[in-house]
Amino acid sequence: MVLSFLRKRQDVEQVAATVPKGIRVYAIGDIHGRADLLMRLLDMVTDDAKASPGPVNYLVYLGDYVDRGLHSRQVIDLMIGGPPATFGSVHLRGNHEAAFQEFLTSPTAGPGWFKFGGLATLHSYGIQIPSGLTPEERISHAQQELRRVIPPAHVSFLNHLRPSLTIGDYFFTHAGVRPGVPLNRQDGDDMMWIRDDFLNSTADHGKVVVHGHTITDLPEVRNNRIGIDTGAYASGHLTCLVLEGDRRRFLAT
Repeated sequence: MVLSFLRKRQDVEQVAATVPKGIRVYAIGDIHGRADLLMRLLDMVTDDAKASPGPVNYLVYLGDYVDRGLHSRQVIDLMIGGPPATFGSVHLRGNHEAAFQEFLTSPTAGPGWFKFGGLATLHSYGIQIPSGLTPEERISHAQQELRRVIPPAHVSFLNHLRPSLTIGDYFFTHAGVRPGVPLNRQDGDDMMWIRDDFLNSTADHGKVVVHGHTITDLPEVRNNRIGIDTGAYASGHLTCLVLEGDRRRFLAT
């Protein structure tokens, strides 16, 4: 059902919002440690761009690269390796990257991060927590080991993630925006964590917000937003929104 829908959406949809002439945007939803799906989708994106040469191509990653899936380290390695030839890329910060960063500096972040996928990220870095430890010892051991093995390039990557990006009539961020607040005054935590106040809003945000963070079976297209987190870590469907001029379509694994 999902793949059937996405195949149908390969037909170009003409809309009011636009990106500047000569630019094609490929926005990729939440990856969550599925390096296999990311590699497959990047092959699809590259083939798509080759089939219609001309525009400058940009990859916009919407955040949540780590946790839940088993290959978070490998996902970051792929991103550090750079985009496909002839592409530019922008990496946004998701709430899972923020939690990952916090764990590196503060043990109080451990229990929460472990519960929503952090243990899978530790596994991807080869970290095993011995049995028989107290909860406090488990966190301390994991933190020390992660600090020891995480490559400096990964720390730098996490430190340089952006909260948002504007291209034409589209505003890209991880979770969404606070309705009623100008886009240039949005709170960083809202852009990583917000749900119902944003998802249920019919307000005009000034631009169409492209986001992930909240899982839906299919891409969710509204007048004021487009959600493309299709739960890749569990569903196998990693989704990409393609924007060019006044047209939009989808690619997906």
